Amino acid sequence: MTAPKLYLVHCGFYDREVFDGVYESHVNLFVAAESFEDARAAAKLDPVFKGRRMHVDGLQQIDAVNGFRVELRPDPELGGATLATSRRHGDLAPKQPA
Repeated sequence: MTAPKLYLVHCGFYDREVFDGVYESHVNLFVAAESFEDARAAAKLDPVFKGRRMHVDGLQQIDAVNGFRVELRPDPELGGATLATSRRHGDLAPKQPA
């Protein structure tokens, strides 16, 4: 058994609420897995992936970023959860009057 790696899984889907689903939208999911095949399978188990009927467009194994090695280590206290810290910006189009 090898140590898990971090994978970015680039997923595509067609959202019927945006231009009747004519254009493909994309999201990136991060998963911990031992291989590209395992990463693809893990992404397909994600509830959002299933709910949006996504497909996998591509995968990247993330080994290092800006000269820093990415090393995953298990933390039983997380109970398998994924944690991400987000920061939103306010560059949204103004709301249209009703």
